[in-house]
Amino acid sequence: MTDTPDDALVDALVQTSFVVTGVLTRVAAERDLSLTQLRMLGVLRDRRPRMAQLAALLGLDKSTVSGLIERAERRGLVRRVPSADDARAVEVEATADGLALARDGAEQVGRALQPLLSTVDGTGRAALTRELERMLSAH
Repeated sequence: MTDTPDDALVDALVQTSFVVTGVLTRVAAERDLSLTQLRMLGVLRDRRPRMAQLAALLGLDKSTVSGLIERAERRGLVRRVPSADDARAVEVEATADGLALARDGAEQVGRALQPLLSTVDGTGRAALTRELERMLSAH
């Protein structure tokens, strides 16, 4: 089999995802959270989605998200609130404690990834950021 430039890119993306997932998993565990709970709090930092939207953002089915939210509610990290647009719909929002935990986790992730980020110079960072954002917007 002949390696292509795409093979090298795919390998680099996969290896990078392993590093980032490892950092996220460690940061979550240090806060007594699962990786999925940390991801959920990250999503809820800047939005208040409906249950189905949250499920889609996390790549989970609605029943899994319901259990995830119930556990987070018991810890006081999230709450369900009526939708302002549709009285039948429920949205999920992070509480002050949930937002604080999400911010703290994001800061810790940034610190943990700094050694990796420091290997890329300013111009390279800007280019890498643009390309990754473009790739993600196509997803």
